[in-house]
Amino acid sequence: MKILYVTTVSGTTNFFISHVNMLIDQGHSVDFACNVNKPINQSLLDRGCRVFQIDFSRSPLDLSNMRAYKEIKALIIREKFDIIHVHTPVAAAVTRLAIKNIPKVKVIYTAHGFHFYKGAPLKNWLLYYPVEKYLSKHTDVLITINQEDYERAKRKFKARQIEYVPGVGIDINKFQNVAVDKEKKRVELGISKDAYVMVSVGELIRRKNHSAVIKALKKVNNPKITYIICGRGPLKDRLDSLVEKLELDTQVKLLGYRTDIPEILKVSDLFVLPSFHEGLPVAFMEAMISGLPVICSKIRGNTDLILEEKGGYLVEPNDIYGFASAIKKIISNQEKSKEFVQYNKERIIEFSDDRVLERMDEIYSENI
Repeated sequence: MKILYVTTVSGTTNFFISHVNMLIDQGHSVDFACNVNKPINQSLLDRGCRVFQIDFSRSPLDLSNMRAYKEIKALIIREKFDIIHVHTPVAAAVTRLAIKNIPKVKVIYTAHGFHFYKGAPLKNWLLYYPVEKYLSKHTDVLITINQEDYERAKRKFKARQIEYVPGVGIDINKFQNVAVDKEKKRVELGISKDAYVMVSVGELIRRKNHSAVIKALKKVNNPKITYIICGRGPLKDRLDSLVEKLELDTQVKLLGYRTDIPEILKVSDLFVLPSFHEGLPVAFMEAMISGLPVICSKIRGNTDLILEEKGGYLVEPNDIYGFASAIKKIISNQEKSKEFVQYNKERIIEFSDDRVLERMDEIYSENI
Protein backbone atom coordinates (compact mmCIF):
# COMPACT_ATOMS: atom_id res chain seq x y z
CA MET A 1 0.00 0.00 0.00
CA LYS A 2 1.07 3.57 -0.70
CA ILE A 3 0.40 5.71 2.36
CA LEU A 4 0.70 9.50 2.63
CA TYR A 5 0.99 11.29 5.97
CA VAL A 6 -0.23 14.88 5.72
CA THR A 7 0.48 17.58 8.33
CA THR A 8 0.37 21.35 8.21
CA VAL A 9 4.09 21.72 9.04
CA SER A 10 6.94 19.24 8.99
CA GLY A 11 7.80 19.65 12.67
CA THR A 12 4.77 17.53 13.55
CA THR A 13 6.15 14.48 11.74
CA ASN A 14 8.51 13.69 14.63
CA PHE A 15 5.52 12.39 16.58
CA PHE A 16 4.93 9.61 14.04
CA ILE A 17 8.37 8.04 13.66
CA SER A 18 7.44 4.76 15.37
CA HIS A 19 4.11 4.60 13.46
CA VAL A 20 5.83 5.04 10.11
CA ASN A 21 8.54 2.51 10.93
CA MET A 22 5.84 -0.03 11.80
CA LEU A 23 4.14 0.48 8.43
CA ILE A 24 7.40 0.25 6.49
CA ASP A 25 8.33 -2.93 8.38
CA GLN A 26 5.02 -4.38 7.19
CA GLY A 27 5.97 -3.70 3.58
CA HIS A 28 4.09 -0.44 2.92
CA SER A 29 5.59 2.74 1.49
CA VAL A 30 5.08 5.95 3.45
CA ASP A 31 5.60 9.52 2.26
CA PHE A 32 4.96 12.96 3.78
CA ALA A 33 3.17 16.05 2.49
CA CYS A 34 3.57 19.23 4.55
CA ASN A 35 4.91 22.74 4.65
CA VAL A 36 8.56 22.02 5.35
CA ASN A 37 9.49 24.37 8.20
CA LYS A 38 11.94 21.95 9.83
CA PRO A 39 13.98 19.04 8.45
CA ILE A 40 12.26 15.65 8.44
CA ASN A 41 13.93 13.12 10.75
CA GLN A 42 16.84 11.61 8.83
CA SER A 43 15.96 8.05 9.90
CA LEU A 44 12.69 8.32 7.97
CA LEU A 45 14.43 9.60 4.85
CA ASP A 46 16.92 6.76 5.13
CA ARG A 47 14.01 4.32 5.01
CA GLY A 48 12.81 5.73 1.71
CA CYS A 49 10.18 8.26 2.80
CA ARG A 50 9.73 11.10 0.33
CA VAL A 51 8.73 14.63 1.36
CA PHE A 52 6.39 16.76 -0.77
CA GLN A 53 6.19 20.51 -0.15
CA ILE A 54 2.61 21.73 0.23
CA ASP A 55 1.99 25.40 1.01
CA PHE A 56 -0.27 24.90 4.03
CA SER A 57 -0.68 27.79 6.46
CA ARG A 58 -1.50 27.28 10.13
CA SER A 59 -4.09 30.03 9.84
CA PRO A 60 -7.34 28.51 8.56
CA LEU A 61 -8.29 31.79 6.85
CA ASP A 62 -4.99 32.28 5.01
CA LEU A 63 -5.60 32.33 1.24
CA SER A 64 -2.44 30.31 0.65
CA ASN A 65 -4.47 27.28 1.74
CA MET A 66 -6.33 27.55 -1.59
CA ARG A 67 -3.00 26.90 -3.32
CA ALA A 68 -2.35 24.05 -0.90
CA TYR A 69 -5.74 22.57 -1.87
CA LYS A 70 -4.68 22.39 -5.52
CA GLU A 71 -1.21 21.09 -4.67
CA ILE A 72 -2.38 18.24 -2.43
CA LYS A 73 -5.14 17.21 -4.83
CA ALA A 74 -2.71 17.06 -7.76
CA LEU A 75 -0.20 15.10 -5.68
CA ILE A 76 -2.69 12.45 -4.59
CA ILE A 77 -3.99 11.96 -8.14
CA ARG A 78 -0.48 11.82 -9.61
CA GLU A 79 1.02 9.45 -7.04
CA LYS A 80 -2.10 7.25 -6.66
CA PHE A 81 -1.89 6.87 -2.89
CA ASP A 82 -4.14 4.24 -1.32
CA ILE A 83 -4.42 5.73 2.17
CA ILE A 84 -4.12 9.34 3.29
CA HIS A 85 -3.50 9.81 7.01
CA VAL A 86 -4.13 13.46 7.90
CA HIS A 87 -3.12 15.32 11.06
CA THR A 88 -3.54 18.89 12.38
CA PRO A 89 -6.74 20.88 11.68
CA VAL A 90 -5.80 22.91 8.60
CA ALA A 91 -4.02 20.14 6.69
CA ALA A 92 -6.78 17.70 7.63
CA ALA A 93 -9.53 20.03 6.42
CA VAL A 94 -7.85 21.10 3.17
CA THR A 95 -6.84 17.56 2.27
CA ARG A 96 -10.25 16.02 2.96
CA LEU A 97 -11.90 18.70 0.86
CA ALA A 98 -9.42 18.03 -1.94
CA ILE A 99 -9.99 14.29 -2.11
CA LYS A 100 -13.65 13.87 -1.21
CA ASN A 101 -14.47 13.06 -4.85
CA ILE A 102 -11.36 11.02 -5.63
CA PRO A 103 -12.44 7.36 -5.68
CA LYS A 104 -10.68 4.46 -3.97
CA VAL A 105 -8.70 6.61 -1.51
CA LYS A 106 -9.19 5.93 2.19
CA VAL A 107 -8.86 8.79 4.66
CA ILE A 108 -7.69 8.39 8.25
CA TYR A 109 -7.75 11.50 10.43
CA THR A 110 -6.04 11.70 13.82
CA ALA A 111 -7.45 14.65 15.78
CA HIS A 112 -4.80 15.66 18.30
CA GLY A 113 -7.33 17.65 20.32
CA PHE A 114 -10.27 19.43 18.69
CA HIS A 115 -10.16 23.24 18.97
CA PHE A 116 -13.71 23.10 20.31
CA TYR A 117 -14.01 21.66 23.81
CA LYS A 118 -15.71 22.34 27.13
CA GLY A 119 -14.96 25.95 27.96
CA ALA A 120 -13.52 26.84 24.54
CA PRO A 121 -14.14 30.37 23.18
CA LEU A 122 -17.28 30.76 21.10
CA LYS A 123 -15.21 31.67 18.02
CA ASN A 124 -13.58 28.22 18.18
CA TRP A 125 -16.96 26.54 18.08
CA LEU A 126 -18.17 28.76 15.24
CA LEU A 127 -15.03 28.28 13.13
CA TYR A 128 -13.91 24.70 13.73
CA TYR A 129 -16.94 22.67 14.82
CA PRO A 130 -19.07 23.03 11.62
CA VAL A 131 -16.05 22.21 9.44
CA GLU A 132 -15.10 19.12 11.43
CA LYS A 133 -18.71 17.92 11.54
CA TYR A 134 -19.16 18.32 7.77
CA LEU A 135 -15.83 16.72 6.85
CA SER A 136 -16.42 13.77 9.16
CA LYS A 137 -18.75 12.46 6.41
CA HIS A 138 -15.70 12.25 4.17
CA THR A 139 -13.53 10.44 6.72
CA ASP A 140 -13.17 6.67 6.80
CA VAL A 141 -11.52 6.55 10.23
CA LEU A 142 -11.53 9.33 12.82
CA ILE A 143 -9.03 8.77 15.63
CA THR A 144 -9.29 10.79 18.83
CA ILE A 145 -6.67 10.84 21.59
CA ASN A 146 -8.73 11.87 24.62
CA GLN A 147 -12.04 10.77 26.03
CA GLU A 148 -13.90 14.08 25.70
CA ASP A 149 -13.20 14.27 21.96
CA TYR A 150 -14.04 10.60 21.53
CA GLU A 151 -17.43 10.91 23.23
CA ARG A 152 -18.34 14.02 21.24
CA ALA A 153 -17.25 12.45 17.95
CA LYS A 154 -19.33 9.33 18.67
CA ARG A 155 -22.41 11.47 19.36
CA LYS A 156 -22.10 14.15 16.70
CA PHE A 157 -19.90 13.08 13.78
CA LYS A 158 -20.53 10.79 10.82
CA ALA A 159 -17.15 9.21 10.15
CA ARG A 160 -17.47 5.59 9.08
CA GLN A 161 -15.30 4.44 11.98
CA ILE A 162 -14.49 6.39 15.18
CA GLU A 163 -11.70 5.16 17.42
CA TYR A 164 -9.93 6.14 20.63
CA VAL A 165 -6.14 5.75 20.76
CA PRO A 166 -4.23 6.88 23.89
CA GLY A 167 -2.02 9.48 22.24
CA VAL A 168 0.85 9.08 19.80
CA GLY A 169 2.91 6.85 22.09
CA ILE A 170 5.60 7.63 24.65
CA ASP A 171 9.06 6.06 24.73
CA ILE A 172 9.04 4.97 28.36
CA ASN A 173 12.61 3.66 28.35
CA LYS A 174 13.95 7.02 27.19
CA PHE A 175 12.82 8.62 30.45
CA GLN A 176 12.96 5.72 32.90
CA ASN A 177 16.60 4.91 32.18
CA VAL A 178 18.02 8.43 32.41
CA ALA A 179 21.21 8.53 34.47
CA VAL A 180 22.03 11.98 35.83
CA ASP A 181 24.15 13.38 38.65
CA LYS A 182 21.44 15.33 40.47
CA GLU A 183 23.74 17.67 42.36
CA LYS A 184 25.91 18.41 39.32
CA LYS A 185 22.87 19.01 37.08
CA ARG A 186 21.35 21.41 39.57
CA VAL A 187 24.59 23.36 39.75
CA GLU A 188 24.55 23.58 35.95
CA LEU A 189 20.99 24.95 36.08
CA GLY A 190 21.81 27.40 38.86
CA ILE A 191 19.63 25.62 41.42
CA SER A 192 20.70 24.90 45.00
CA LYS A 193 21.00 21.24 45.96
CA ASP A 194 18.40 21.55 48.75
CA ALA A 195 15.77 23.49 46.75
CA TYR A 196 12.31 22.06 46.11
CA VAL A 197 12.10 22.24 42.33
CA MET A 198 8.86 22.69 40.40
CA VAL A 199 9.09 22.41 36.62
CA SER A 200 6.86 23.27 33.67
CA VAL A 201 7.57 22.45 30.03
CA GLY A 202 5.83 24.34 27.26
CA GLU A 203 5.86 27.33 24.96
CA LEU A 204 5.62 30.77 26.54
CA ILE A 205 2.16 31.43 25.15
CA ARG A 206 -1.16 32.32 26.74
CA ARG A 207 -2.57 28.81 26.35
CA LYS A 208 0.13 27.36 28.61
CA ASN A 209 -0.85 29.80 31.41
CA HIS A 210 2.55 29.86 33.15
CA SER A 211 1.64 33.12 34.90
CA ALA A 212 -0.87 31.25 37.09
CA VAL A 213 1.89 29.22 38.72
CA ILE A 214 4.13 32.27 39.15
CA LYS A 215 1.29 34.07 40.95
CA ALA A 216 0.57 30.97 43.03
CA LEU A 217 4.23 30.74 44.02
CA LYS A 218 4.03 34.25 45.44
CA LYS A 219 1.09 33.19 47.61
CA VAL A 220 2.87 30.04 48.82
CA ASN A 221 5.64 32.29 50.17
CA ASN A 222 8.25 29.55 50.51
CA PRO A 223 11.78 30.71 49.55
CA LYS A 224 12.99 27.09 49.32
CA ILE A 225 10.94 26.56 46.15
CA THR A 226 12.53 27.10 42.74
CA TYR A 227 10.22 27.15 39.72
CA ILE A 228 11.82 26.47 36.33
CA ILE A 229 10.05 26.86 32.98
CA CYS A 230 11.45 25.17 29.88
CA GLY A 231 10.26 26.72 26.64
CA ARG A 232 10.40 29.83 24.51
CA GLY A 233 7.74 32.07 23.06
CA PRO A 234 6.30 35.56 22.64
CA LEU A 235 5.35 36.01 26.31
CA LYS A 236 8.88 35.83 27.69
CA ASP A 237 9.18 39.56 28.36
CA ARG A 238 5.76 39.64 30.00
CA LEU A 239 6.63 36.70 32.26
CA ASP A 240 9.97 38.29 33.12
CA SER A 241 8.12 41.47 34.11
CA LEU A 242 5.68 39.51 36.26
CA VAL A 243 8.53 37.74 38.05
CA GLU A 244 10.21 41.07 38.73
CA LYS A 245 6.98 42.69 39.90
CA LEU A 246 6.30 39.86 42.37
CA GLU A 247 9.94 39.92 43.54
CA LEU A 248 10.49 36.26 42.63
CA ASP A 249 13.74 36.77 40.69
CA THR A 250 15.63 34.31 42.89
CA GLN A 251 12.91 31.63 42.66
CA VAL A 252 11.76 31.61 39.02
CA LYS A 253 14.03 30.65 36.13
CA LEU A 254 12.98 30.81 32.47
CA LEU A 255 15.41 28.39 30.84
CA GLY A 256 14.30 28.79 27.22
CA TYR A 257 14.33 25.92 24.73
CA ARG A 258 16.03 22.82 26.17
CA THR A 259 17.25 19.56 24.68
CA ASP A 260 17.86 17.98 28.11
CA ILE A 261 14.28 17.67 29.34
CA PRO A 262 14.71 14.06 30.57
CA GLU A 263 17.61 15.14 32.80
CA ILE A 264 15.75 18.23 34.06
CA LEU A 265 12.72 16.13 34.98
CA LYS A 266 14.94 13.70 36.88
CA VAL A 267 16.37 16.46 39.11
CA SER A 268 12.96 18.07 39.78
CA ASP A 269 10.43 17.33 42.52
CA LEU A 270 7.08 18.37 41.02
CA PHE A 271 5.63 18.90 37.55
CA VAL A 272 3.08 21.68 37.01
CA LEU A 273 0.88 22.10 33.92
CA PRO A 274 -1.62 24.98 34.24
CA SER A 275 -2.76 25.07 30.57
CA PHE A 276 -6.14 26.38 29.47
CA HIS A 277 -6.48 23.52 26.99
CA GLU A 278 -4.57 20.46 25.77
CA GLY A 279 -5.17 17.47 23.52
CA LEU A 280 -3.14 14.88 25.40
CA PRO A 281 0.00 16.63 26.72
CA VAL A 282 3.24 14.84 25.93
CA ALA A 283 5.28 16.82 28.48
CA PHE A 284 2.83 15.73 31.17
CA MET A 285 3.30 12.07 30.24
CA GLU A 286 7.07 12.46 30.22
CA ALA A 287 6.88 13.83 33.75
CA MET A 288 4.78 10.86 34.85
CA ILE A 289 7.37 8.43 33.45
CA SER A 290 10.13 10.36 35.19
CA GLY A 291 8.58 9.78 38.60
CA LEU A 292 7.06 13.16 39.39
CA PRO A 293 3.81 14.03 41.14
CA VAL A 294 1.71 16.48 39.13
CA ILE A 295 -0.39 19.56 39.67
CA CYS A 296 -2.36 20.41 36.54
CA SER A 297 -5.38 22.26 35.26
CA LYS A 298 -8.66 20.36 35.33
CA ILE A 299 -9.17 20.17 31.58
CA ARG A 300 -9.60 17.68 28.76
CA GLY A 301 -6.50 15.58 28.21
CA ASN A 302 -5.12 16.19 31.70
CA THR A 303 -8.08 14.36 33.22
CA ASP A 304 -7.35 11.41 30.93
CA LEU A 305 -4.01 11.02 32.72
CA ILE A 306 -4.70 11.57 36.41
CA LEU A 307 -7.65 11.78 38.78
CA GLU A 308 -7.98 14.04 41.81
CA GLU A 309 -5.55 12.77 44.44
CA LYS A 310 -4.49 9.95 42.13
CA GLY A 311 -1.26 11.04 40.52
CA GLY A 312 -1.61 14.61 41.73
CA TYR A 313 -4.09 17.46 42.05
CA LEU A 314 -6.46 18.98 39.49
CA VAL A 315 -7.08 22.74 39.64
CA GLU A 316 -9.23 25.06 37.54
CA PRO A 317 -6.90 27.04 35.23
CA ASN A 318 -7.68 30.45 36.74
CA ASP A 319 -7.68 29.32 40.37
CA ILE A 320 -4.46 30.86 41.70
CA TYR A 321 -5.35 29.98 45.28
CA GLY A 322 -6.06 26.40 44.16
CA PHE A 323 -2.59 26.05 42.66
CA ALA A 324 -1.02 27.56 45.79
CA SER A 325 -2.97 25.19 48.03
CA ALA A 326 -2.02 22.15 45.94
CA ILE A 327 1.68 23.12 46.04
CA LYS A 328 1.55 23.42 49.82
CA LYS A 329 -0.22 20.07 50.19
CA ILE A 330 2.31 18.18 48.07
CA ILE A 331 5.33 19.73 49.79
CA SER A 332 3.93 19.06 53.28
CA ASN A 333 2.93 15.43 52.65
CA GLN A 334 5.78 13.42 51.18
CA GLU A 335 3.98 10.10 51.75
CA LYS A 336 1.10 11.29 49.57
CA SER A 337 3.61 12.51 47.01
CA LYS A 338 5.16 9.03 46.84
CA GLU A 339 1.68 7.55 46.24
CA PHE A 340 1.22 9.98 43.33
CA VAL A 341 4.55 8.94 41.85
CA GLN A 342 3.69 5.24 42.01
CA TYR A 343 0.27 5.82 40.44
CA ASN A 344 1.80 7.83 37.59
CA LYS A 345 4.44 5.20 36.81
CA GLU A 346 1.76 2.50 36.56
CA ARG A 347 -0.80 4.64 34.74
CA ILE A 348 1.55 5.82 32.01
CA ILE A 349 2.06 2.27 30.68
CA GLU A 350 -1.34 2.59 28.96
CA PHE A 351 0.09 5.44 26.86
CA SER A 352 3.36 3.77 25.89
CA ASP A 353 4.64 3.30 22.35
CA ASP A 354 3.88 -0.41 22.53
CA ARG A 355 0.23 0.06 23.51
CA VAL A 356 -0.38 2.81 20.95
CA LEU A 357 1.28 0.86 18.13
CA GLU A 358 -0.90 -2.15 18.96
CA ARG A 359 -4.02 0.00 18.51
CA MET A 360 -2.73 1.64 15.34
CA ASP A 361 -1.85 -1.76 13.89
CA GLU A 362 -5.41 -2.94 14.57
CA ILE A 363 -6.90 0.12 12.87
CA TYR A 364 -4.64 -0.12 9.84
CA SER A 365 -5.25 -3.87 9.51
CA GLU A 366 -9.00 -3.20 9.30
CA ASN A 367 -8.51 -0.63 6.51
CA ILE A 368 -5.68 -1.97 4.35
